[in-house]
Amino acid sequence: MQILAGLITIVGGLIAASNLIVARKPNAQQLIDKLTPYQGWVGIVMFFWGIWGCINCVRWLGLLSSHPIYWALATASSVSDLVVGFLLGFALISKYTLGSSAAAQMRGQQFRTRLMPWQGTFGLVAIVMGVLYLVM
Repeated sequence: MQILAGLITIVGGLIAASNLIVARKPNAQQLIDKLTPYQGWVGIVMFFWGIWGCINCVRWLGLLSSHPIYWALATASSVSDLVVGFLLGFALISKYTLGSSAAAQMRGQQFRTRLMPWQGTFGLVAIVMGVLYLVM
């Protein structure tokens, strides 16, 4: 399960940071074009994986005294999954969960607009966290 979590985090990070990656390596566009159709579903998985990770980080707060580096990496990975998942899966999240309330859709869109400038940064963090997750 750890390998799957790391791979999903890396794939989501690649999609989120695609503009930054293509600017440095134009030949990466082909790989990113293959991943883009799955953006919404990868985002949904990352979003809920991030929620679960954040809950676990609160549950495992006791690890902060004995294993602070592990706890910090788990927290950073969970937060990056949560944010990147929200940004990538916003269309599906709003369709299936916020669809009945116009006010909730508006607040979600405002929150997404505030996070959009940071999408590339969170994508790069997600790539690094995914690789570290695989190594741990």
